[in-house]
Amino acid sequence: MWAALGELSARQRAVLVLRYYEGLPDGEIAALLGCREASVRSLASRGLAAMRQPATPAAVAEEGAT
Repeated sequence: MWAALGELSARQRAVLVLRYYEGLPDGEIAALLGCREASVRSLASRGLAAMRQPATPAAVAEEGAT
């Protein structure tokens, strides 16, 4: 999970961590990040979509090499 989070942009990662690990509502996340609630929802949606993408063969091979 943490490796997948590490692949996201800093803002997407911050939104997902604040929402799902810290349990903050969108309004508080928006205030912390200095953006609108709609931006928080968009960042969360795009971040989750990126995490759902299957790993590429090169990434799987690299992971197996470590």
